[in-house]
Amino acid sequence: MSYSVSLSSSIHFHTNSRFFSTFPPKLPNKLKTTVTTTTVAAIPPLSTATSVTDLSVLDSTTVALIGGGSVAALAAVLSFTDPERRRRLQAEEVGGGDKEVVRNYFNNSGFQRWKKIYGETDDVNKVQLDIRLGHSKTVENVMKMLTDDGSLNGVTVCDAGCGTGCLSIPLAKEGAVVSASDISAAMVAEAENQAKEQLTAGNGDIAPVMPKFEVKDLESLDGKYDTVVCLDVLIHYPQNKADGMIAHLASLAENRLILSFAPKTFYYDLLKRIGELFPGPSKATRAYLHAEADVERALNKVGWKIRKRGLITTQFYFARLVEAVPA
Repeated sequence: MSYSVSLSSSIHFHTNSRFFSTFPPKLPNKLKTTVTTTTVAAIPPLSTATSVTDLSVLDSTTVALIGGGSVAALAAVLSFTDPERRRRLQAEEVGGGDKEVVRNYFNNSGFQRWKKIYGETDDVNKVQLDIRLGHSKTVENVMKMLTDDGSLNGVTVCDAGCGTGCLSIPLAKEGAVVSASDISAAMVAEAENQAKEQLTAGNGDIAPVMPKFEVKDLESLDGKYDTVVCLDVLIHYPQNKADGMIAHLASLAENRLILSFAPKTFYYDLLKRIGELFPGPSKATRAYLHAEADVERALNKVGWKIRKRGLITTQFYFARLVEAVPA
């Protein structure tokens, strides 16, 4: 399959009745020039799990070879690899399962990598820049979802898996009362620092409220909020656990639940496994892709329905974004 990729390509976001586009992202100057290349493949979505940031050693010519008959050959090669063994060794090193691996990763090497990706430094490679663009578009679409329904002033929002505050801070600038949490203490500390720097002045007539930042995993979250948002976190949960987490997040929300996740299709799944052939020098976490039908089924089971949905893509980032409301 052949297609053109542009770092400034538009995103078609589907809702029940219309399309809407994103706000222009704040990006380094070198991303604002359109760079178009022709390739026949992309790297799997949100690939913290496959060290996508280490894939800069692959040039576009190498990536372009992944197509047509080569897919079948790669599938055969993949059958002889054992990425699960690498994951088991990681878990043994930190003395636990997936959660402990994720916590350890995002408090150490993962924190340094994703702090750069989520930040504004120019010290990133082209893959990291592209992931930054994709993630920023996800945040922008979430902000548009929320602001389309009216003012956020005084609205309570739970940002579950807040990272470095990429969503929490814009929410606070719009007057939302934000409870932000992350499994990584390093991420939470960085988010607090960013918030203190960026929320010193008001947004016109709106006086921003400093978000409440806490170190918590999803299972530990409690309280009630008008809106719960969980972006790019379900990738760390297999489907059987993701169902429980979706139910838990829905129990915290009174009016709206917004989720983003790496979509599971045969093509994306194959590309994820290809990425696992190139783990790079740094250790990362396991990635779980989720079929949209499975996520919707989990929501329906607890009395929620999807109101808006869309797919956000760049060359190295793919994310399905859904907004659910009580049925």
